[in-house]
This record gives sequence, C-alpha cells and structure tokens, in this order.
Amino acid sequence: MTTWFLCTIQYIKILENDKAKNVSEQYLVDAVSFTDAETRLYRSLSSAIKDFIITRVSKTNYVDVFNYEDCETWYKCKISYLDVDEHSGKEKRVSKYMLVAAPNPKEAYDRLQAQLSTWVIPFDITDINLSPIVEVIPYISGEELLENTTLKPLQQITGATEADYEKAELEAEIEEEEVIDEIIDEETGEIIEDSTEA
Repeated sequence: MTTWFLCTIQYIKILENDKAKNVSEQYLVDAVSFTDAETRLYRSLSSAIKDFIITRVSKTNYVDVFNYEDCETWYKCKISYLDVDEHSGKEKRVSKYMLVAAPNPKEAYDRLQAQLSTWVIPFDITDINLSPIVEVIPYISGEELLENTTLKPLQQITGATEADYEKAELEAEIEEEEVIDEIIDEETGEIIEDSTEA
C-alpha cells in the first residue's frame, strides 16, 4: 500500500525585481518512511532549488493520487460511501481522500468519476478543494532510476563485444581479490607479497 507524506519546504526566492522573498511550498512524496520521504525530496529538488530546508514532514490520509500531465493544479477530493461494520453488522459512513490533477474543480470531479467508474459500491463525491501542493513525487524504483541515467551495460556501448564484457568482469574480480589480500595482511599482521604485483 502506498504511503504519501506531505513535506513543507522553505527557501529564499529571488523575484524579478531582485527582491528576496521567503517562500514556503508543499510537496507530496510517495515513500516508505519519514527519512525516505526527506531523501526523495532532496534528490528531486536539489537541482532546481538551492539551499532549501524541510520544515515539516507528515503522513497524509490520501488513499489514491491521480496524476494528469496536462496541468499542475491539484485538488483534494473527499468521497464517502456506506460500509458494514464487521463486528456489529451496522452500516456506517466511510470517508476517503484522494488527490486529482485538474485545471478546475469541474474537471477534477469528472476525472475522479472516471477513475472510480469500476467501483461496485455507490459513492458520493462530497468535497473538492484546491490543494496547496506544488508537485507530487511518485516512488521510483532502483531499476527505473537506472533507466533514467546515462549508465548502460558494457554490451550496449557501440562497438563493445562479448570479449570486452568478459575482460571487464575479470578486471573487477582481480581488484576484489587484491582488496581481500590487503585485509588478510592487516588481520595477521604479517607482510605477504601480493602475487598480482609480481
């Protein structure tokens, strides 16, 4: 299950008239812990915003976030539906919060209706409010992170052959053995000649 953290940052922004203004912004981060949320936020914003501080990190109650690329405005939506209590067997009203990217409240309503069209239980959209969130930072796995970098396997480099790949693996193994030899020397206290240097 996705856990969303609301992070507030502060930094000094230089305006067009060269005046400095203290700015506070909110970001929504998909993370596994408070520390992970801070780390992901720093990684995401450090190239665009210099010298910012994170003033607050808190868990949110968003059950889902629906991102659309055509706008940067976010709406906090509240839906409610009837559910049956397992213990008492009585009906109770349950409320859930979702975040939707949309240019206006009507579009947010329409998009949320479309996203929840597969629900079998009837629900009501009771609130749609403009959110101060500037950006949503989704979770990026290690594999996706590598795909977005310029790092490539040796075989994908133009002109690289299978022999080049095997040579690189052999060099890495030799370097690893040299490190192990040095560790053994330190543990025993004896000076042993390195066979790779001979």
